[in-house]
Amino acid sequence: MANSYAQPVLRTTDLSEGLRVVERLLAIADLRELEIDYEAHISSTRTLTPLLEVLPRATWYTEDDSASSEDGDDPSAHLPIRLRACAAAPETVGAFLGSLHDTPATVRWDFVGWPAAPEVGLDIGGSRGAFVTLCVNVRDLDLEEPATDHTVFVHVKQIEAERAPWLAAQVGLPVIGDLVMAPY
Repeated sequence: MANSYAQPVLRTTDLSEGLRVVERLLAIADLRELEIDYEAHISSTRTLTPLLEVLPRATWYTEDDSASSEDGDDPSAHLPIRLRACAAAPETVGAFLGSLHDTPATVRWDFVGWPAAPEVGLDIGGSRGAFVTLCVNVRDLDLEEPATDHTVFVHVKQIEAERAPWLAAQVGLPVIGDLVMAPY
């Protein structure tokens, strides 16, 4: 699978505002086959325990690859860890967010495609570049810049970069940063 490219459209300290922008973006997307992907950088059992209840099939690994879910290790014995869950049901978003506290994490909505953007000369956008990501307590998609705010990114194909500002405009926002390659 090729990587998508992402551009931030909102940064806010209000998580509810971030979710409202995500919902407005999703309202214009083709949501057939909607799935949710999660990633979190977990440092405490306070966060780990409820997240494993919400996402019992999540995988995890240590930054130095010394332990992982594949090895059958106990994640609480190896903190900090990276936890990842793919293709989760949309109904898990609220419980995931409610379990985070100040943990850096991402929620990525994965769907069939974006609508045509005739004003910028683009037809319907396919699934390879059709995502919305909410970065919680972190500024970047790689979970490397912890923050006290949250950022919403729209994802597009690199060759359709002009779709990102078009999408932002559809929900009354400008893009607020550079187009960057998404990690997966």
